This record gives sequence, C-alpha cells and structure tokens, in this order.
Amino acid sequence: MNLYKESGVDVAKTDSLVKDISGLVDNIGGFGGLFDLGDSYLVGATDGVGTKILLAQEYNMLDGIGIDCVAMCVNDIICTGARPLFFLDYFASSNVDRDQYLTILNSIKNGCEQAGIPLIGGETAELPSLLPDKHFDIAGFCVGIVKKKELIDGSKIKKGDVIITFPSNGFHSNGYSLVRKIFNKDKHEKYIDAILKPTEIYVKEVLNLIDSGVIIKGIAHITGGGLSNLNRILPEGLKPSWKDNITRPFVFDIFQKDGDISDEEMSQVFNNGIGLCLVVDPKDVGKVFAEKISRPAVVAGVIE
Repeated sequence: MNLYKESGVDVAKTDSLVKDISGLVDNIGGFGGLFDLGDSYLVGATDGVGTKILLAQEYNMLDGIGIDCVAMCVNDIICTGARPLFFLDYFASSNVDRDQYLTILNSIKNGCEQAGIPLIGGETAELPSLLPDKHFDIAGFCVGIVKKKELIDGSKIKKGDVIITFPSNGFHSNGYSLVRKIFNKDKHEKYIDAILKPTEIYVKEVLNLIDSGVIIKGIAHITGGGLSNLNRILPEGLKPSWKDNITRPFVFDIFQKDGDISDEEMSQVFNNGIGLCLVVDPKDVGKVFAEKISRPAVVAGVIE
C-alpha cells in the first residue's frame, strides 16, 4: 500500500510545525491572514503549485500551471468571504527560458481573469546555484478585503448545519508527490490531460451567493490534507459527517487502484472530488440551489 509519507511528504510533521509557529504569526484566519483596517480586514494568502510542476514540465503542458497558482490563493481568500483585490507572482528558475516563462505568465493572467482580479506585478529570479538545471518554481500572493461584520470564519456553525460542496475536476494542486510516485507512463500517460487539469477557481460562484444574500457560515478550500480541511473552521466539539454521494473524477479511482491506496489515505491526501465546501443553516440550503451558479453543487454531509 502506498502512503504519502513514503513519497516524501509527512503531513503530521507539517501539522506540528503549524502549531509551533502559531505564536509567531499574528491574526491567522482559517484560510488567510487578517490585517485590521478598522471596520474591515485585508485578507492575505500565498501558495505555490508544488511538484505538479515537474509532471507538467515533463510533458510540456504548462498552460494550466499559472491558473493553479492563482487558484490556490484566491480560493483561500474567498473562504473568509473576502473579495480578492489583486495578485502578484514569483517565478524562480535555474535559467529563465523565455517561451516557458511567457507561457506561465499568460497562464497566471488567465487565472487572474477567472478570479476577476488584476495581476499587478511580481518577481522573476534566476537561481542557478539553488535550483537544478532547467527547473523552476512559482508562487503567488493575493490580497482581498471584507467588512468585519461580513467575515466568514466558521464561528457560528452549529450541530445540524448542512455541508454543500462544489466539485473538483481532478487532483487540483495537491498530492502530486504521491501521484508521481505511482505514475507509470505505460499505464497513465493516456490520462495526462486529466491528471494535469488546472485547479478550479470558485471565486465568482461564492461571491454570487454572498451578493444574493445567502448566509454562509463557513467555507473550506479542500487542498493538502484532504477533507480534514473543513475541520479547520469548525468550532470545538463539532465534526463533519459525510454522505457517500460524492462523484470523483475517474483519475482518483485509477490511481487508488494502481497505487493500492487505502480509503483513509485517499481522504487525507486528495480532495476526492470536492473542491470547496460551504456550511449553511438547513433553512438556507434551498437558497443556495435557487441561485444561478455555473457549476453543480451537492449536499454532501451534515455537521455533528
């Protein structure tokens, strides 16, 4: 059986480090850092794409990598109810390749357009002594704003509230150390388009619901750590109870079988078909589905 830890990623160690730094960082929100502006908060988030880059580079499929970078930031920002304002990128390479760089920058711009925000700048660095030859990494930083009275932080979630989910379209940008460990060209190369699909961006759907007056108690972006991400916003003593009606993109089934991965490990590493979770009062469920949202939503569980 394959484990994420065996591919080089120790989630438990990372969780422990987060606890260690909690006293060093001010105003950590559930999915973003909060900066007090008086009646509002600026919300900041930063992230990268991880080892998905290596697979995308191997197959020269870089058109989605920039979208991934934007999505990992703006999807965190929207979890607080904040409206993303702008994005900055950081591109580091052993030796900057012009065509590669422009492809990725255009992909970042594409992601920003999907999120409805401008790309206002960034940094490009050549680091030949730090990065292996012909390798690169990218990261991004996003800022949003939300009125304090409209902040979504999960504190009002209670037993009996309903979990509504937006689907993922694949692995998004997490778990690729394990994906790459299992990846076999003879078996899996024909699925490469599905494996490298860029992360879905959920900003417009969530803002549409908020602007329509839907009361959302909590939002969780399902990334590294899988479904446990929802626990980050739940008040103490509460936990999610998931239904078994989640439809997963087919690549999850293929990699679980070929990698001999347990159900438990799958739920801790991958999004398993869920990209974003909303928590609402039972009486507000109908309001969510009454709105014109551009992707399907599913009642996937309840808070216990």
